[in-house]
Amino acid sequence: MVRRAKLALEDGKVFSGFAFGADGEVDGEVVFNTSMTGYQEILTDPSYCGQIVTMTYPQIGNYGINAEDAESRKVFLRGFIVREVCDRPSNFRSQQNVSDYLAQAGVVGIEGIDTRTLVKHIRQEGAMKGILSTVDLNDDSLVAKAQASPGLVGRDLVKEVMPAQAYAWNEGLSELARSPVKTGPVVTPRAGGKEPHVVAIDYGMKWNIPRHLRELGCRVTVIPGTATADEVLAHNPDGIFLSNGPGDPRPLDYAITTIKNLLGKRPIFGICLGQQLLGLAAGAEIYKLKFGHRGANQPVLNHQTGRVEITTQNHGFAIKAETLPRNVEVTHLNLNDRTVEGIRLKDCPAFSVQYHPEAAAGPHDSQYLFSEFFKMLA
Repeated sequence: MVRRAKLALEDGKVFSGFAFGADGEVDGEVVFNTSMTGYQEILTDPSYCGQIVTMTYPQIGNYGINAEDAESRKVFLRGFIVREVCDRPSNFRSQQNVSDYLAQAGVVGIEGIDTRTLVKHIRQEGAMKGILSTVDLNDDSLVAKAQASPGLVGRDLVKEVMPAQAYAWNEGLSELARSPVKTGPVVTPRAGGKEPHVVAIDYGMKWNIPRHLRELGCRVTVIPGTATADEVLAHNPDGIFLSNGPGDPRPLDYAITTIKNLLGKRPIFGICLGQQLLGLAAGAEIYKLKFGHRGANQPVLNHQTGRVEITTQNHGFAIKAETLPRNVEVTHLNLNDRTVEGIRLKDCPAFSVQYHPEAAAGPHDSQYLFSEFFKMLA
C-alpha cells in the first residue's frame, strides 16, 4: 500500500512524497549529508539526535542493514529523507532493508521528493526547522508546526543520548574496518603488562571511536557526559577522551566545567562536540554554521604537516577562530570555508579535531590522530 508523506520547512516550503519506515510525525532541524555510503552509521550516530537528515546520494539502502555496522545502541535521528529507498538490497552482509529497520526503530522516512532542490534550498537559506509527517498532510498546519518547533539552538541534547552509567569497552576493530596501512605505533605492553587506561566521556559517542582506542592497546572506560572532574579522575586514567555528540555545545555548562577542571591533569583528546567543548573550556566562543559540515569528503589542511586530509564530518557549530586565547593554536583548517578543524593547547597536553578520524564510514586519512593520543599517554 502506498503511503503519503510530507516535509514542511519553517519558511513555508513543502515537499510531497511517499512514506517508508514508521508512520507518525516528527520535528527536527533539516540538514543534509553528502556521503555516498555509510547510511547505517549515519542513522545510528547519536550526533544526529534532534535532526531530520537528507541524503544527497540518490539511492539509499542498496547494500542493506547489518548488526555489525551500528554506531550506537539505536537510531537517534528524528527523520530520514532520500530520493529513492532500495527495498531489495544485495550484499552478503545484509540482514534487512532500510525501510523495515526504520519501522522497527519508530523512525519516519520520506522518499520520492526532489532532494537536489531541497539541498540547494538549505545551502542557500541555511539549515532550518521542519516537520515530517505521514498523519497530517495539510500544508498550512505542517508549516505552523515547523515554525513552533523548538529547534536545536540552546537545547541540551546530550542527556538524551549519553549512557546511564559507566562501563568498560572491550571491542576492537573488525577485520573489515582495519586499514591496510598501519598508521599507529607498535603497541608494547607497559611494565607489569598494564594497558594505558583511557576514560572516554560519552556525550553521544560513535562506537568506532572506542574500537580504535582498544585497537591501539588501551583499556577503555566509558562514562556519562555529565561526569564531574572528580568522577573522571576517580577512575585513575592515563588519558581522557571527549566524544562527539548532538546539538549546541553552549548550554552544556556541566561539561565545560568538568573539562576546565581536567586541563593539565591528564592528556586530553577531543572529537567534534569534544572539540567545541574544549574550545569553550579554553575561553573561545562558538557559533552556528549556516548549513554545517556533513559528509565523507571534507578537505582539511594539517598545518603541522602541510598535507591535505579528506575527512568525515558531522557538525553544525564551530569555534570562532578570532576568539581563541593565545595559549591555543589552530592545527587544522577546513579548505572549503576556512573554519577551524583542529586546535592544540600550548601549555598542557590537550588537542582536538572537528571531524571524525575513526571514519565510520569514510576515509582513513586521519587515523594517525589516535596514535598521537596514544603517544601522549606514555
